[in-house]
Amino acid sequence: MNLRAQIDALESLAKLDASLAKLEAELQREGEVLADKKSQLKRLEERFESTRATVGDMDRTRGELMTDARQMSLQMDRSREKLARSRTEREVNAAQREIEELRKLYRDREIEIEKISGLAEQARVEMDGASSERAVLMGDLGANESQLAVLLGSLEKSVAAEREKRKELVKAVPPVLYRRYEMVRKRRGSAVAWTFHGTCSACHISISPMMFQRLRRGEDFDQCPSCQRILYYREEPEPSETEEDSDGRESESAV
Repeated sequence: MNLRAQIDALESLAKLDASLAKLEAELQREGEVLADKKSQLKRLEERFESTRATVGDMDRTRGELMTDARQMSLQMDRSREKLARSRTEREVNAAQREIEELRKLYRDREIEIEKISGLAEQARVEMDGASSERAVLMGDLGANESQLAVLLGSLEKSVAAEREKRKELVKAVPPVLYRRYEMVRKRRGSAVAWTFHGTCSACHISISPMMFQRLRRGEDFDQCPSCQRILYYREEPEPSETEEDSDGRESESAV
């Protein structure tokens, strides 16, 4: 295979790889969007169920405390009756101590009931918030999931078709050259560059006059001393390509 045919094969492979990279990036991005929404929904459902279980536990605890408080209130009534029937100072003192202890325990229960009631109300507010977020997200998923699924299916087909084309293009590239191409592409994202005025089209670094003349004579490929991309000479591009190249430089400078 002559040098021109190898250059044509490399250019075709580089264009297809650039197109394939965009498709794969879009496929990954859209897949992550769908997966993220499903993950959010799962977390909201778990949060809702956990909060609901917590509210149930607090309601049961509050019920038990209220039962204790009612029993203590009944005990205080009986202690007051006992106090009213007391005949000796010893009986009076014992009944009063019993009433004071019951009052203290009753106040403690009231404080606990109030505290748990406040926490339960906060938990209910949180549960309502999680329920609202879940409803919004489920509505969003319901409206867009089928559309996203269609888009993902279309992208997967496009990626599969591009990969099949790539297999055929790879056959047209000599194995040694292809191995070099893949090594650079995995490091740089793209592996091919050209020169027509002594600079690399990819990194815009000037190459040595000796290398430029060798490339210009069409003797062989070389590698850019700066970015290591496979470098070849081609005739001066059309004005539109020159403008694109200039825009690319301005974009890189801006970054």
